[in-house]
Parts: sequence; structure tokens; C-alpha cells
Amino acid sequence: MDSDGERSAGAGPALIGVVAGLLPSGLYRVRLDEGSQIVAHIADRFARNFIRVLVGDRVRVEVSRVDIHRGRIVEKIAAGS
Repeated sequence: MDSDGERSAGAGPALIGVVAGLLPSGLYRVRLDEGSQIVAHIADRFARNFIRVLVGDRVRVEVSRVDIHRGRIVEKIAAGS
């Protein structure tokens, strides 16, 4: 999703996963529920609102259509969901 709540035209499918590790330069390793791992960065909307993402958090990730091993974290999913 973009800052206005709409998904961008170049965004791929949104998948659910768990943050598996922190990488340098604001990148995260995310293990998707389907079993694969991708490298993701935080969407601008998250960065502006200072939302903290930690290892073990469940997140929704938009996967890039160009490189399926990269994505963008667009939502942090509450623990009760």
C-alpha cells in the first residue's frame, strides 16, 4: 500500500510472513508462510510513523514483481490476529 492506502501499480502480491532477522541498511529477512525467505525494507508510511519492527513480528509484505526475493513491509500484524 502507498501512503494513501492504495497499492502501487508495480507492487506484486501481498504475502504474510515473520521477521527472521535484521540486516544492515534498514533491511529485514522475512520468512514467508509459504516457506521461502525474502529481503524486505520498510514502506515509507511505516518509516514516517516510527513503527518498530522486531524479530518475530508477523508482517504483510508486498513482493517485487521484478525480483521475487525482495519486498516491502507494508503492515505489522497484531499478535492476536
